[in-house]
Amino acid sequence: MSQVIAVVSGKGGTGKTSFTTLTGMALAQLGKKTLLLDCDIGLRNLDLYLGVSDRALMDFTDVIAGRTTLAQAVVRHPLYPNLYLLTAPVSFGVRLPSKREMQRLIDEIRRHFDFCLIDAAAGIGEAFALATCCADRAVVVTTNDPSSLRDAQRTVMELHRFPSGQLHLVVNRVRRKLLQSLHTTIDDAIDAAGLPLLGVIPEDENVPAVLGRGLSQRLKYRSGALCACENIARRLCGERVRLMRL
Repeated sequence: MSQVIAVVSGKGGTGKTSFTTLTGMALAQLGKKTLLLDCDIGLRNLDLYLGVSDRALMDFTDVIAGRTTLAQAVVRHPLYPNLYLLTAPVSFGVRLPSKREMQRLIDEIRRHFDFCLIDAAAGIGEAFALATCCADRAVVVTTNDPSSLRDAQRTVMELHRFPSGQLHLVVNRVRRKLLQSLHTTIDDAIDAAGLPLLGVIPEDENVPAVLGRGLSQRLKYRSGALCACENIARRLCGERVRLMRL
């Protein structure tokens, strides 16, 4: 059965879009037909991270308005044949779709894809509500700094419609030395957000370099961030995978 997952964060800078990219890539490598849906209107970046900006010409509002079909609007990644993108409008001036319109789009996506990861806009405004209204589950991406954790708590309050077990926490960009200097642990982050932990992703200096090139070549290195996202993808597929040691 198809899964639609909203990837959200209370603030910018948590690495939400890089998490969406790497986890989507990992799902595709597991044989899952995966669509990344960019809902960050006006500030879209998934097309850059995937290296398909020159091909992402139609966005999800074009599909909703009937100006194109879903099949025509999605962009297939040239190196990862199970990975697709449906981008967001580049302009802030577009009318936001209604929840009913978004539901029709998501229903069509479910018929064609095993997974859909929705990269929501940071914060808890209208675009956030649009990205989460039709999702089966949500993943809150945070870092372990106090301001990010506070924003994650506020985000969780806006996601009360998700039942237990369908709302998860990912702690991203974790630096072990920083944890030690602040005398904090991942357990503190879990307690602060009040969510079950889906995964911990270490700070990885390779990620900006790789995504900056737009996944222009198949990733062969075994970086910490990539391994963590592969483990998360396997958990989303129902496997039991131990948390990696930092």
